[in-house]
Amino acid sequence: MTTIIKKYYDSSEYIWIEEKSSDGSENESFEPNLKGKLKSALQMPNIMVLAGSGTSLGDVVNGPGMWDLWKTCTTNDMLTIANDCFSESKFDSEIKSNQNIEICLSHCEAYLQVGEQIEKTTLFIKKCKELILQKCRFIKDKNSQLVGHKEFIRKLARRKSKDPRVKLFTTNYDTCFEDAAGLLGITVIDGFSFSMPRIYDARFFDMDIVRRNTTSSSTNIHYLEGVYQLYKLHGSTNWSRDETSSYIIKQAENVKAEDSCMIFPAKGKYQQSYIQPHLELIARFSQSLREPNTCLIIAGFGFNDDHLSEPILSAILSNPHLKVIVVSPSIENDFNAAPPKTSKYWKIFKKIADDRKNDEIIFINCDFQQFSSLIPDLTALSPAENLHENMKKLFGGTHA
Repeated sequence: MTTIIKKYYDSSEYIWIEEKSSDGSENESFEPNLKGKLKSALQMPNIMVLAGSGTSLGDVVNGPGMWDLWKTCTTNDMLTIANDCFSESKFDSEIKSNQNIEICLSHCEAYLQVGEQIEKTTLFIKKCKELILQKCRFIKDKNSQLVGHKEFIRKLARRKSKDPRVKLFTTNYDTCFEDAAGLLGITVIDGFSFSMPRIYDARFFDMDIVRRNTTSSSTNIHYLEGVYQLYKLHGSTNWSRDETSSYIIKQAENVKAEDSCMIFPAKGKYQQSYIQPHLELIARFSQSLREPNTCLIIAGFGFNDDHLSEPILSAILSNPHLKVIVVSPSIENDFNAAPPKTSKYWKIFKKIADDRKNDEIIFINCDFQQFSSLIPDLTALSPAENLHENMKKLFGGTHA
């Protein structure tokens, strides 16, 4: 039987792509077709990316999933602490059967607001945050674990330097994207100062890096190639709040959970996103969605965060110049499963794509590693250059 390795959802129907046809020959229609759609989308002036936890999962990257975090926080040395907490906070058996660390911590944090005895619940939450922080520091071998991230950044960074910088928003706590950029020698503008210690200030997102000729009196400047902006919406494993001034955020190694500037998994993260620096980051995310001629790539994101999914939905409905590419290795299940097993937004976005019957929303069924390999070479052509290339093809290279 032929193995189906890829598919994408386009114009209200599934197109299944086989690795090989029945006669054993390679299927040659898939990648040129899809890469053509991707190249058209990625040549738009503004490119923004929303990367979720799925970009850090898989046998190569080996980041923790929600199930891994649940298991870490409820077994072995944590078993007694977890059971004591569940007993004290009247943890419902149905909630426990979900084995979802976000639902678990949401219940525990809600209990802290109304419970009379909260010592064991407080201890459990504290231990969970320590373990989550530890589990998200999983990068041991950057070169081997970050192959997909390097490919992804390398290709997007090949846009012309005169184009607006690629804006990469991520909900992940890990440092995969910045570490991959470091391996490639690519500069990241992440909202922190370039001096040490690195202090967060959103004004750094409005700055850029240029190359100036110092050997002549010319005032011409050129934007440095391969620079992108990184917005960590839920914080990072190496972000720390200053002990004396909580509004001061620093980058540091071996940050403790109690000092960490991270929005840990729980329903309360919606409220936490309205404090700094997260408020500024969310605001910039919403603002970028409103920009004309924007291509939004969504990879490894399950639309379970309403404070991000709602702005995306609003932008799709109101921004006529927005093109969206959604990447998931389980598209069919995402469309067909019912909440709470999947987010309600999958069906909403699918219906919009069905109604419009165009390429404004493209769903690609593959993981982040595969998608990185599918991104075409982005030595981007301007509209004029595209016309020139098409004329050359049409007239056999005899016309300029």
